[in-house]
Amino acid sequence: MMSLELAWALAGPALLGAGLGTLVGVLPGIGPAATMALLLPASFLLEPQAAIVLLCGVYFGAQYGSSTTAILLKLPGEASGVVTAEEGHRLALKGQAGVALAVAALASFLAGLITAALVAALTPALARLALGLGPADVAALVLLAAVALVCIGQPQRLKALAMLLLGLMLGLVGTDFGGGAPRFTLGLAELRDGIGLVPLIVGLFGLGEVLASHAGLRAGTRIAPIGRIWPRVSELRASLAPALRGTAVGALVGMLPGGKTLLASMMSLALERRVARDRAQYGYGALSGVAGPEAANNASAQAGLVPLIGLGLPGNPAMAVLLGAFMLHGIAPGAVMFERSPELFEAIIWGMVLANLALLVLNLPLIGLWVRLLALPLGWLTPLIVLVGVLGVYAQSRLAFDVALLAAFGLLGYVLRKADYPLAPIVFGVVLGPIFEDNLRRAFMHARGDGLVLLAQPLVLPALGLALMLLLWPLLAGWRRVYAIQR
Repeated sequence: MMSLELAWALAGPALLGAGLGTLVGVLPGIGPAATMALLLPASFLLEPQAAIVLLCGVYFGAQYGSSTTAILLKLPGEASGVVTAEEGHRLALKGQAGVALAVAALASFLAGLITAALVAALTPALARLALGLGPADVAALVLLAAVALVCIGQPQRLKALAMLLLGLMLGLVGTDFGGGAPRFTLGLAELRDGIGLVPLIVGLFGLGEVLASHAGLRAGTRIAPIGRIWPRVSELRASLAPALRGTAVGALVGMLPGGKTLLASMMSLALERRVARDRAQYGYGALSGVAGPEAANNASAQAGLVPLIGLGLPGNPAMAVLLGAFMLHGIAPGAVMFERSPELFEAIIWGMVLANLALLVLNLPLIGLWVRLLALPLGWLTPLIVLVGVLGVYAQSRLAFDVALLAAFGLLGYVLRKADYPLAPIVFGVVLGPIFEDNLRRAFMHARGDGLVLLAQPLVLPALGLALMLLLWPLLAGWRRVYAIQR
């Protein structure tokens, strides 16, 4: 059991993260990954347990906060809120905005508690399974995860693949741990330790995305009246089954490489339209169309911790930022973490529970405050966000070179976003590239350079086969369509 002292120490970061995350979800344009990136330097002021709980609270809170604008304005702050807006805003137009907001909060809270228990049960078993894998198996799984993140999680595969390769190249900058010689450092001593994760992540996801989406909501936007907040017993009973189904769908999607909260919400809504008791109300305002998707997006967000903590493999941009936080705090996800610091995993689980409880407490009483913030143009916040990013990066390393890197990656993120290139694969490449290289080098050393020995490992051929199939699937699908037309 967690001590009261630890619970008290985690309550503050959980509450702060939940509040910031809700604010991020309410104000469109910033996004949880950007906010988590901006908070990375500040997280060094906290113990690793508190820092991870703070960042998790931001991510979970963004899923909660998005439902507020989705229901009241049909303008979600997060992509997953698009699904909630379909039925939630129709309920708001009928004068049931308060009920829809309450159902969304309660469904998300239920999903959060169930998923926290799921993460607690599955992650240690996954880490123990990974403990028996050799370096060749780990390298193959990392390669499969990178390919799956590009092919499943991104709509434009070629662009995503190009960004993944760019991330791999950036990850190679520094000192070759095999030979000890500097590589790709351009003669700069500051790059011998590699490109810092903090300026890279804050620049790409913090400055780049904020600068590219600085235009906020205009004042005077018409907001639906909130009305009655607390749902009746019959409404709660009708929302329970959709929330449980949404939790199951979201947890499954969240554990898959490339699984997104938007995908989980869409799958949940499609399921509810088939099986919900109030499916005749769809198009007019159905509570199941709020409960199911909201439970699904929260469960998906939290279930992403299973592959992240168990295997060290991120499933989406926010999880990639969180993996960077693990590494920057000297924590190695996977079996090593459970052996050396099992108390950290326990703290993360309880932090999830505390964050969900904080979100439930914050969401309903502060609806009026979030609504008032909608009148504030997001562009006013851009100079403050840039200042926070610059000061945070400089305070973390005390190097002007890192501030220059921050500016360079911020500009790169802005240009790539404007050109419709995904940013997440860059971080995947930077984070996963060194892991792949290290395990591949050790695998060849153990095999004495014999590639056939590597292929004989149990997971290598299946992982490489799946990766190849994912890469070639669009081509195969095109051939099938051509063949069907010819017939």
